[in-house]
Amino acid sequence: MAHPKHKISSTRRDKRRTHYKAVVPTISSCSNCGAPTLLHRVCPDCGFYRGKQTDAKQQ
Repeated sequence: MAHPKHKISSTRRDKRRTHYKAVVPTISSCSNCGAPTLLHRVCPDCGFYRGKQTDAKQQ
């Protein structure tokens, strides 16, 4: 198996790992009832999406 000839510094190792981070979801308010809702999702409280009533509420 291949082995590294030199030690990889902690700075170099950590630079490679900077892309692994949690993303905070974007939350907006429902235009009908004002409840916090994820973007491009049906409102969990009133069932509205883009100003129209949908068939069922999300769980």
